[in-house]
Amino acid sequence: MTVKTYETIKLEKARKNEAVAVLTLSRPQSMNALNTKMAVELINALSELKYDNEIRVLVLTAEGTKSFCVGADLKERNGMTQEDWKRQHDYFEEVTEKLREFPYPIICAINGYALGGGLEIALSCDLRTASENAFLGLPEAKLGLIPGIGGTQLLTRVMPIAIAKEILFTGKRISAEESKSYGLVNHVFPANSLLEETLVLAESIADNAPLSLKALKKVVDKGADANLSTGIALELEAYYKCANSEDRLEGIYAFNEKRKPAWQGR
Repeated sequence: MTVKTYETIKLEKARKNEAVAVLTLSRPQSMNALNTKMAVELINALSELKYDNEIRVLVLTAEGTKSFCVGADLKERNGMTQEDWKRQHDYFEEVTEKLREFPYPIICAINGYALGGGLEIALSCDLRTASENAFLGLPEAKLGLIPGIGGTQLLTRVMPIAIAKEILFTGKRISAEESKSYGLVNHVFPANSLLEETLVLAESIADNAPLSLKALKKVVDKGADANLSTGIALELEAYYKCANSEDRLEGIYAFNEKRKPAWQGR
């Protein structure tokens, strides 16, 4: 296994499939709260992974079983000037932007509490899995704030708007099963097998053509914010790019020869 360790996160390749990278938040003593150091390291890691030609899927998770991320580290923020706060928030904004703009699919495996900025990080990923003991919420209204790194916009894009408003207005926490019923998470797994089950999902995605995965993510995301005719045009442009690729021919050859494709990403 290839491992790269930062101070507040860990980056490694999956044991069974090196096309799957695993990025782990590693501040369990602080319930994986997001501080400035973690934000900077996440930005650096995501920037590095973007140009890793082996990667087709990224799994984002956290150390421990109690908490994925409880949002900003309020202890670090204690005593910050408004200028310091804004500078830190710029880093937080860049983290979620890099997650949303990452070229390949990202699955967030939520192992416990995902609150505030922690849930916004999870919402910035393409898919979400959760452990049975997970609780999700955006409690900013209880602190005189509102979500500030995508929460109000992303939550309403993955679940019914009236339910999203209730979660935002009340600041309440919802369980993993309730989150699944609303479409906020794709799957709920036992806590002791969350990462293993999520990696199975990741590997089933990583088996597919890299050009197709990149195109699908881009077209779905960009098309969701466009009118139908623009979305169809985006789809056709990406379709013909894939149709004219070497990998499309490889997919046909592999199917006819009853073997696994050897994708080249071109």
